[in-house]
Amino acid sequence: MGILSWLVFGLIAGWLAKFIMPGADPGGWIITILLGVAGAVVGGFLGTMLGFGDVTGFNLGSLMLAVIGAIVLLFLYRMMKGSRV
Repeated sequence: MGILSWLVFGLIAGWLAKFIMPGADPGGWIITILLGVAGAVVGGFLGTMLGFGDVTGFNLGSLMLAVIGAIVLLFLYRMMKGSRV
């Protein structure tokens, strides 16, 4: 996938992750895109390690892996943010 495709895919995955785990997280759409793109990487890594497949393009399996990765990252972010306060 190209850069623009990863950004769009990341935006969708990040938005879905924030929809599934709502909260008062700082950051606008740029943080959402970064969370989604990083989530796609994490989801692809976890999916490959567990034998579920990897993120190969715009398809439902890749989207699910990316959203799961973004949720993991959002959870870890919230844990780190909560430990500082």
